[in-house]
Amino acid sequence: MPALRAFAWSLCHNGAEADDLVQDTLTKAWGNRDKFEEGTNLRAWLFTILRNTYYTHVLRRRREVRDETGEYALGLRVRPTQEWSLAMRSLQTALAQLPDEHREALILVGAAGLSYEEAAEICGCALGTIKSRVNRARARLLKLMDCENPSQVLDVENIAATG
Repeated sequence: MPALRAFAWSLCHNGAEADDLVQDTLTKAWGNRDKFEEGTNLRAWLFTILRNTYYTHVLRRRREVRDETGEYALGLRVRPTQEWSLAMRSLQTALAQLPDEHREALILVGAAGLSYEEAAEICGCALGTIKSRVNRARARLLKLMDCENPSQVLDVENIAATG
């Protein structure tokens, strides 16, 4: 144990941390004693456990933020998602009320980002028909969602990209 403690101290340069590191090492070694291969070097096995434990602690500390006073935690903010969730639910409800061919055209052009020509080919109809369906679908969505201008409706392309 003195050799383990000396090695631990050489890594962390702190007596209390070195003692904790040795204790963690011995606890891990005891818990994994069935993995120790008889006839191999026990000392090397323990030093390897100690070294790996130390570097695991170092990596963990890099990700942690010291915040004894709680100032850091008070500064953390998460933007509210209620408005987006409500708008998304409203859009889903409105989309469900559109005729199938209008919803399909709007999703192909607006959400999937296909050209009118590609959407017309997929739907098996004329280019003008797709343009008309998309236009009618957008107008109907605005009406269903009680919006006066199109910028008030969530951008279908952004919704498709995020959800």
